[in-house]
Amino acid sequence: MGGMGRDVTRTEDGRWLVVDGRRWRAQDPGLPDDVRARLLHHLGVGRSGVRTGRRSGDEEAVGRARARVQAAKTGLGERGTPWWEQDDDERRRRWEAALAELGDDA
Repeated sequence: MGGMGRDVTRTEDGRWLVVDGRRWRAQDPGLPDDVRARLLHHLGVGRSGVRTGRRSGDEEAVGRARARVQAAKTGLGERGTPWWEQDDDERRRRWEAALAELGDDA
């Protein structure tokens, strides 16, 4: 989302990114750096899997990759209950559940 030629701003409350006039939920700023890095890794792998599966016509692989993207985005706070409506324990449970779903509960 912050590619060249794109107009990217953040709302004053920090809850939303506005990219070319479209609003996207911002990542949870309370994520520990290591957790954010792990979830972003899974997000990248999932997105790559969607592209690869589409190219090869493997719909099952696309479905698995989309599930990985969904879990990573939920863990990052971009999907599901808005992070600003969760207390610290709920936020921690959200990202821990996402990492467990992704098989990354190290």
